[in-house]
This record gives sequence, C-alpha cells and structure tokens, in this order.
Amino acid sequence: MKSVTFRQLRVFVEVARQLSFVRAAEALHCTPPAITMQVKELEAGVGLQLFHREGRSVSLTTTGEYFLVYARRLIATLKEAEDAMARFKRVEAGLLTIGLVSTAKYFVPRLLARFREQHPGIELRLSVLPNREQLVGLMGSNEVDLAIMGRPPKDLSTRAEPFAAHPLVFIGPPGHRLLQQGSSPLASLEREALIVREAGSGTRTAMEDLFREQRFHPQSRMEMSSNETIKQAVMAGMGVSFLSLHTLGLELRCGLLSVLPIDGTPVMRTWNLVRPSSKLLSPAAEAFRYFILEEGERHLAEHDRALLG
Repeated sequence: MKSVTFRQLRVFVEVARQLSFVRAAEALHCTPPAITMQVKELEAGVGLQLFHREGRSVSLTTTGEYFLVYARRLIATLKEAEDAMARFKRVEAGLLTIGLVSTAKYFVPRLLARFREQHPGIELRLSVLPNREQLVGLMGSNEVDLAIMGRPPKDLSTRAEPFAAHPLVFIGPPGHRLLQQGSSPLASLEREALIVREAGSGTRTAMEDLFREQRFHPQSRMEMSSNETIKQAVMAGMGVSFLSLHTLGLELRCGLLSVLPIDGTPVMRTWNLVRPSSKLLSPAAEAFRYFILEEGERHLAEHDRALLG
C-alpha cells in the first residue's frame, strides 16, 4: 500500500458517501473518468476490490466497508495536522466543513453569505443531515469541524455553545378553527390529525417533552421525515403539526400556513455550536465560531420578530 495517496483516499471516501462516481465527481469538481482512474489505482495499491459495480449502480464490498473506516481516520488525522499548522501561521484559509441538522438549513446559508464576505479565503462545505443522530456520527468520526444543532449529544464528549433562541410552534392551514378562538389549551388539539417528525429528530423530542409535561395524548399521528413534506401535508389539510419557526418563514409570509395560538407555545429551545471536546479548531473554524456567536442571535431574533410580531 505504499503507493496509496491521500487524493485517492479522498476520492474513495466521497464515492462511498455518494455511491455514485458521477455525483462524487461533481462534489470534487472533476470528471467521472478521473474518479474512476483514482479508484482503480487505489484498488491496485490495496490489492483488493473496494466497490461492486453493476452499470451505474455502486456499492461497497465487505473489504471496502472495512477500508472506509481507516480511510476516514487517515483523512481526519491529516486534516488535524493541517489545522495545527494553520494555527501556527494564523492563516484564515482552507476548507471548513460545517454539519447541520436539516432544520438549520433554513437560516444557516444567510449567515454563511455574510461570513464569506468577511472571510473570502475560506472554502466552505455544508453537510446537511436529516436528523441529529447522523450528525453526531459525523462528529464522532471527525468529518465535520463544527456542528449546528439543538440538543448536544450525551454519548459523545463535546463542547456546546448556545448562540440563539429556537422557538417551536404548532401550525395549521389558514382558516383553522383555532385561529378564531384566541389562545387555546393543548387539549384542543386532541381530535386533530397530528403530523410529526421522525423519532430521533430534535423537533420530535421537544414535542414529546411538551406532551409529557401536559399529559397530552393525541388520538391520531402521522409520521413524516421531512419538514418540507410536513408543511405540504398541513397546507393540503391533512392535519396540524409542530415545527421549528425557523423552517416557516416563506409559508407564513405568503399566508400558506398559520401559527396556532396554543397555550405554552412557542416552546423555546436553543441553537448550539458544537464540536468534540478534544478538537483543536483551525483559524478558519475559530473565525466561524466567533462570527456565529456574535451574529447568530441578532439574525434569528430579527427573523422571529418578523414572523411572530
């Protein structure tokens, strides 16, 4: 394996992530033939087949699954070395990888646009995960520099810094009966069809905490794993839901959804900037950390006031 290069390892990890040579090429800004060549050279250097290929279908072999663990470790170690050297140079450049739970994707890009104006030399990569458990996995394998999420993980030693309030609300279609009644108790939703996020999501956990506190048991539940799908279902009249206010800006401004006036809401949680406790941040990551802690609260507070009045 003396001929194996870090370039080949990066290509291998990206193909394993995408399970597609074409999508890996797009992510790495090169051509599919170049990706194919790198993988073939890596397999020749390892002496074993790492992928099954059937037409455009790609999957890891058993050997590839094992090799992926070590490839990620090697890349993470190299990234740590690069970050350490950058700290000595105090250079704000290079790649900064930020992990997000899916709910944060509605506001983080606007913050990143401001950040890029101040730090144009930093290359940004976003990893948006459907729920927090997958994001915790990326932190555990050192594949992200910083993570933006609600609840910090309990099974991983991390440092979490809260930077903004995170309100969660009940929503319904325009004209919902509760909009005419003023503030209503949670029990008024008992006979409503309730559309909920999947187990493991921060939104679902916050909702279930509220239900336990008020001893509320909805009669009907439908589970969906996407904020966008849930919003479309509520607009179609399938039921009501409980979502982050930060996912609802467009729909509320356009009158497609309404916040239901339920006692005890908004339920207030916090957004946190999280990293493994042992991780040394590069100058680029330190710059982003400082920016979020300084700018995040003001940006989201303005957003919340505009929607809640």
